[in-house]
Amino acid sequence: MSWTGMARTVIVCAILIVLHYTLRPLLAWRASVDFLIVALLLGAVRMRPGMGALYGFALGLLAGSLDVGGFGAAALGMSLIGFGASWLKAVFFADNLALNGFFLFIAKWLFDLIFLLVGHRAHGAELAMQLFVWSPLSAAVTAVAGVIALSILRPLMEMRTA
Repeated sequence: MSWTGMARTVIVCAILIVLHYTLRPLLAWRASVDFLIVALLLGAVRMRPGMGALYGFALGLLAGSLDVGGFGAAALGMSLIGFGASWLKAVFFADNLALNGFFLFIAKWLFDLIFLLVGHRAHGAELAMQLFVWSPLSAAVTAVAGVIALSILRPLMEMRTA
């Protein structure tokens, strides 16, 4: 990746991280958009698997630093998602927005699964309700927002040739 491509990726990921901490609290939805997952996938597919895991770990620490209980669960989840996204980039990340949306949905749902199970967030019926109702809804909203963000930010991410 060229320096300009890396700079563009950093700028886009920074915009998505800022959106996560500014726009998301304003919406206050039960099934909220997770811009950190979108930033993680967008950055991790442009890295090697080890760097993708490290990037996911850093984003997970950022997300987990605001949460007193279950510290480390977000870091573990995002590390695994970052490693997987980087490893599977050739298969999933093409120019097809529908495929990107599906990948965002799966990544968000897997993150929630890891976060809830490792962080011991809920038990019994509450865990089932979270995993099979609220997490898929949040994953769907994240996928839609991610596809919209990718389509808006696509001109910034394109490689320009002189």
